Amino acid sequence: MGGFCGVISKEDCVCDLFYGTDYHSHLGTHRGGMAVLKSDGVFHRSIHNIQNTPFRSKFEHDLTHFSGKVGLGVISDTDPQPLVMTSKLGTFAIVTVGLITNIEDIKNELFRNNCMQLQFSTTSGMVGPTEVVSALIATQDSIIDGLKYVQDKVKGSCSVLIMDSAGRFYACRDKWGRTAVILGKKDGAMIALQESCALPNLGYEYVRDLGPGEVVELTPDGDTTLVPPRKKMAICSFLWVYYGYPASSYEGRNVEMTRYRCGSALAKRTPTEADAACGIPDSGTSHALGYAHEAGIKFARPFVKYTPTWARSFMPQDQRQREHVASMKLIPIPGLIKDRRLVFCDDSIVRGTQLGKQAQKLYSMGCKETHMRIACPPLVYPCKFINFSRSKNEYDLITRRYIRDQEGENADLDKYTDPNGQPYKDMVEYIRKKLNLTSLAFQRIDDLIQAIGLPEEDLCTYCWTGKDYAETGDCYHCPCHCHDKEKDKE
Repeated sequence: MGGFCGVISKEDCVCDLFYGTDYHSHLGTHRGGMAVLKSDGVFHRSIHNIQNTPFRSKFEHDLTHFSGKVGLGVISDTDPQPLVMTSKLGTFAIVTVGLITNIEDIKNELFRNNCMQLQFSTTSGMVGPTEVVSALIATQDSIIDGLKYVQDKVKGSCSVLIMDSAGRFYACRDKWGRTAVILGKKDGAMIALQESCALPNLGYEYVRDLGPGEVVELTPDGDTTLVPPRKKMAICSFLWVYYGYPASSYEGRNVEMTRYRCGSALAKRTPTEADAACGIPDSGTSHALGYAHEAGIKFARPFVKYTPTWARSFMPQDQRQREHVASMKLIPIPGLIKDRRLVFCDDSIVRGTQLGKQAQKLYSMGCKETHMRIACPPLVYPCKFINFSRSKNEYDLITRRYIRDQEGENADLDKYTDPNGQPYKDMVEYIRKKLNLTSLAFQRIDDLIQAIGLPEEDLCTYCWTGKDYAETGDCYHCPCHCHDKEKDKE
């Protein structure tokens, strides 16, 4: 996925930019980058590979060479960023976060119209999404028109930070608001970023979330809306389940508190006799705390996570290596496992590989029962909007492999998302047996929505339901078509 941060200040912005960007390191492991506009109007940029070394370590030595009052930083899992581009609109630096699913169509259109040349600043031989967005912007008469054009053309999502050589700084949230863009303010400075957890320790106060598709210009004294927000929003629900940072809030809903409520809902909906509630680190820990409190049982940590050398869960790139690293990270504590009935909370099941290995390790250490509670519904549809998962194939999902084996490749998927239906129950039972669990239960979508606390029509739940309200205007879950009725009234 990725995350970005931008700062504009009356004084030097580099320190805030560096630490603000570092607070997004959990969102990606491919490349990190920073660019600042120097006092002479020239951009100073640095990009490093962070696959095996954290962002902070790679950039600490660059800080003495950076100076400026406006800058951009990014953690990117796509292309090298920030880019510094020269066009008819002048020179500008840009970072993007999102997933452009129609990128090949856009590239071909740009090539046909002679709008994009091959001498872009890429070292891989490939034209990346940020370069494509830059080219789209440059086809228009102004940066603002270009940002609007990007939102009209892109399928998927694309949030943007951009600064020009005159020191003007713009922030743009993707048109459906699938990811967050948050503004903060302190005396003489403004910041735009995706993780609000960065604000307090940098001395910033939360100002507001940008609306879907909104474009603002930031100055050290405040923000001005240049493109108003759209009415519809479809922010990714998985932000709260998994990849959002616990101390962050999006649309006023804190991640840690949401996960606590998710765990509580699981305890209410699917209780089980157990000696302790436990979380699969890291995101499962918050869910387990909520479960333990609601169930009135102890919270325990039979697995602790080893982070000094393997701090990030997304790395490395190779799947087999990732599985090995994930296994090495979790260190068991035998005294909290032997002869105990344990209920574990985890954020999700994708392939199921690691969970099965963990269950086997627990039994080998004398665990009597292993109950698993998953904080979201079964993942049935790969995300096509923000690229939060490395899964490239729908059959990476254990659910889809089961459905294919049952009905072939053209199965009716809807019936496998209905928790009251027998196909859903059979699928969950298959996963339980496959992973050798004593019991298995997934969160219901209505309980998840209630835990987040936003209206369901403002949330994207595509990966669980296969429906996208932002695109279709239909209700996600209820059969009443109430949103259609509201449209009829208009």
